Amino acid sequence: DPEACPSCLEIAESRSIDVLEFDAASNTQVHKIREIIIENINIAPARDRYKVFIIDEVHMLSGSSFNALLKTVEEPPPNVVFIMATTELHKVPDTITSRCQEFVFRTISQAKIAERLRLIADAEGISVSPDALRMIARSGEGSMRDAQSNFDQVISYALGPIDVAEVSSALGLAESEAIYGVISSIAARS
Repeated sequence: DPEACPSCLEIAESRSIDVLEFDAASNTQVHKIREIIIENINIAPARDRYKVFIIDEVHMLSGSSFNALLKTVEEPPPNVVFIMATTELHKVPDTITSRCQEFVFRTISQAKIAERLRLIADAEGISVSPDALRMIARSGEGSMRDAQSNFDQVISYALGPIDVAEVSSALGLAESEAIYGVISSIAARS
């Protein structure tokens, strides 16, 4: 967006020095917490009002890493914000969660994902059936990113127009009719 502010552009391009993203799954050790967060916590933001530390998959941190982080989370400088993302909140110690505001994000509806995939297909000139798009959308299980990755995989696999058979083959998914047939057969034998 040409109207976006410089901070927004830098954040979107992962080049902001005031927004530091940290993948806890790859950096579970306590020395990484100290190196990335604790050593940078008292450095004032360069341009923005806040220095933001985004800790993705925070549940993957070790116990000693959580302990090192706890003091900082208890008494952060006034110009620091932590954003901790997790899909497994129950693995984050209560000492951390009790000092946080919790925001629960819902998954995206399959219809919205399919709509977005249609826009991508149209922009790229890719021929894909509505049923195939719905199947790809369903494969994302509520994640736009996963659905788009699956769509990329199907596009790479397909030799021509994309239909349900192409999606099934590329992603290793069973069609609804096949699943219904298996369930009906099982039900008929019981």
